[in-house]
Amino acid sequence: MGNAIPKYFKYWGKAEKDGSYHLLPYHCLDVAAVGWILLNPKKSLCLRVAAQLGVEPGWLRDFFVFCLALHDMGKFSRAFQGLITDLSPDLVKANPRMQYTERHDTLGFWLWREHLSPQLEKPLSGNGEWLKKIEPWLEIVTGHHGIPPKKSGGRISNFFEREDEEAACHFVLNIHSLFLSGFAHAALRNNGLKQRLKTVSWQLAGTAALADWLGSNQEYFKYCSEPEELAVYSHKHALPSAEKAIQSMPAKPKTSRFQGLSNLFPFIKQSTPLQEYAINEPLNDRPQLFILEDVTGAGKSEAALILTHRLLSAGLADGLYVALPTMATANAMYNRLGKVYRRFYKSSDLPSLVLAHGARDLSDAFRKSVFLSEDQAADLNYSEGHDEQEQELSATAYCNAWLADNRKKALLADVGVGTLDQALLAVLPARHQSLRLLGLGRKVLLVDEVHAYDNYMQKLLDALLETHARQGGSVILLSATLPQTMRANLVVAFHRGLGDNTSEIHNNAYPLATHLPAAGESEKHIDTREEVKRSVMIEQLEAEEAIIEQIRQAVSKGQCVCWIRNTVKAARASYRTLADCKWLDDEHLHLFHSRFAMVDRQRVESDTVGRFGEKSNHKDREGQVLIATQVVEQSLDLDFDVLITDLAPIDLIIQRAGRLRRHIRDERGNRLRELNAKDRRGTPILYLFAPDPTKDANANWLKTHQKGTQAVYPHVGRLWLTAKLLLKDGKGKFTMPDDARGLIEGVYSHEAEDAITGSLLDASIEAVGKNLMQQSMADLNALKLNKGYTRSSGDWDEESRISTRLTEQESISVALAYVKEGRLCPYAKDTHHEWAMSVVKIPEWEWEKAKQQITATIQKLIEDLKTEVKALRWLEVFPLTNETATYYSAGDGWQLETGESL
Repeated sequence: MGNAIPKYFKYWGKAEKDGSYHLLPYHCLDVAAVGWILLNPKKSLCLRVAAQLGVEPGWLRDFFVFCLALHDMGKFSRAFQGLITDLSPDLVKANPRMQYTERHDTLGFWLWREHLSPQLEKPLSGNGEWLKKIEPWLEIVTGHHGIPPKKSGGRISNFFEREDEEAACHFVLNIHSLFLSGFAHAALRNNGLKQRLKTVSWQLAGTAALADWLGSNQEYFKYCSEPEELAVYSHKHALPSAEKAIQSMPAKPKTSRFQGLSNLFPFIKQSTPLQEYAINEPLNDRPQLFILEDVTGAGKSEAALILTHRLLSAGLADGLYVALPTMATANAMYNRLGKVYRRFYKSSDLPSLVLAHGARDLSDAFRKSVFLSEDQAADLNYSEGHDEQEQELSATAYCNAWLADNRKKALLADVGVGTLDQALLAVLPARHQSLRLLGLGRKVLLVDEVHAYDNYMQKLLDALLETHARQGGSVILLSATLPQTMRANLVVAFHRGLGDNTSEIHNNAYPLATHLPAAGESEKHIDTREEVKRSVMIEQLEAEEAIIEQIRQAVSKGQCVCWIRNTVKAARASYRTLADCKWLDDEHLHLFHSRFAMVDRQRVESDTVGRFGEKSNHKDREGQVLIATQVVEQSLDLDFDVLITDLAPIDLIIQRAGRLRRHIRDERGNRLRELNAKDRRGTPILYLFAPDPTKDANANWLKTHQKGTQAVYPHVGRLWLTAKLLLKDGKGKFTMPDDARGLIEGVYSHEAEDAITGSLLDASIEAVGKNLMQQSMADLNALKLNKGYTRSSGDWDEESRISTRLTEQESISVALAYVKEGRLCPYAKDTHHEWAMSVVKIPEWEWEKAKQQITATIQKLIEDLKTEVKALRWLEVFPLTNETATYYSAGDGWQLETGESL
């Protein structure tokens, strides 16, 4: 370097509390170096994005890496530099009149638009026209903290001194010489490129965020404050460090060849018809949609994993994300998938499997691959404060907080299991949604229980399917009870993403496999296995006293019983009633609902599966009674001798009936595993707690008996149709799979709903209005992805304010704690991730009431705790003291002393 040191070396880019700092130009080169390796022209990501853009892979890498080197231009702002004023006399001096009131990502975009672009036209006159085309690219890279920059709203003179503008201009010129010497700028003049960029901008934004996080890792990028030539630093430090950072991540595992059912599932001795379909259905070379409809117990999950392995083996996918409706269903699938996912890959490789919530059995290799060592130094936060909107976090610090939420890791893992919510955030204006889209990429998106979502989530799922197809991803949807209108909407959404005309679907058969686009027949009627062909008798119970008597009789016979209540309040009330019965002791009575802290929920769930699951025997089951909510109705492999259920929509009744004598057992409840064995427990009877579905039913038909049920399932007309369909003179019967389609369409079709009249219709119309409102809210909230990665694509806000579900009661995540020696300690003890395991979700109104019990002294402890444990910044904390101990117990979960919610 000559005698004159460029002014851009007078700016810091990263800093620590001990006073050490990393020069801004070097951090920019670090991130560019990571991008250079991530966008290897021979690797899938670069090839895929370049193909969609219609450019050469090498061209894409050269140009996007140049843009990445400009991602932190906003840090040339004197307002930003003034955040830390005592690092070195060699750095620019702070200007106290310039306040840091706008984020540096937005400042960087403003600087380019208002000053750099016009100033650079003359020095880059030979290629000046391309400067007009670069703006959307810089919008992508300056938005590397997960939200696109604001396009307007302030004057750069309020944030930048002339010296800052000159330094930034000089830096851009040198970066252009370093990365774009001899570059084919003419391609930027292609009018179609800007439009195509909108489609892939989301993947590039995710790549920019990823590059910034990796490039901020001090384990590989050591701080440097001594000026040297940019080219020298890039080749001597940035590129070698980037190589090490990326090499530290586990190599992408190589897919194994699909070798049939027995290799993937050694325990399956005889395949089901649906599994045979999955083995033999021809694949094509495009993103494809499978919808598998069959009864509970037909092997849908295994069939889906067979298709997944075939897609992976054929090079049509790079991984898998399994999306489920609840944490309980995700836990169950995680356990099942843990036994098989390694067989997708070569035995010598170590693929990552991650659960998208909680902290169970996280892969060590993946934890390291998420770019954070336990001893990695956290960069100094740029500003302090507990309000996230007032606090800007450095890339590493925000990365730490982001990664502390285990649900988000699943979209980066080779194989992830979690709730659908985590995938839906990819199409909502949530911070770092672009990284979620990048993580989903060419993964197979497997959505189980696809019928289980409300209109809001269904509409968001449509948007996700469209986007996933456009990114080149395949989708597998599973359901036992999918209405035809819902199936049609899902097909239309996927085809929209492919840019194809929608194939007509018209087959009403059941079970049914739909494959689009298909090499042959797109809809195929599939038989189901003999063991799940059965009739279920229905008996109506109108009074709770009759239900208690039914439970007493079952217990006296040594049978196990489950009563599925529709609300937590009702479940607790029934539990307390049974606890007072002398004929039932505490060892035989159990409660399972959603309002337990994670550590207790996992225990209760594990106990439930052990007591009533596949491996249970008569000793585990005899005389056991479980009072549960909807947590048991989906995906948990449970089997009860006697099942009682509150009235619910027909699809949920069918789901719940799938937990009634699910396995083949003898008279005492022991498993019978002989081939073609028959269940010896007699005809299964489902007891339905419901009022009589009379013709003159009015709006209060159900509310009088089950107020909570109507609050949870407000379309009372569909509940009435369900009861009417199932009951005649208090009894009924359905046969699976023969009656499945008729039952679903008998409640959800337009023709069926014509039977709803009078005040019952008025109440139902109100529910329909809410459904339409939910769809409108989904349309309003979902990103307009066709606009590209830009601020106007959505109502951007912090993730904590973005909802993937619309409910009557908003939920709040609360970490439970207790006071020990003047400090707050996590409720969960002797476990990994103790704070995550201490979290319980409760209704917002309950939190508003509970937090009034927090004293000023305790509030100070909470504030200190949140400063110490960064992941708690986005959670509420509730201490269990002598005064508040009754709010939570390991056996009952969360409850207020009075005024329980639904």
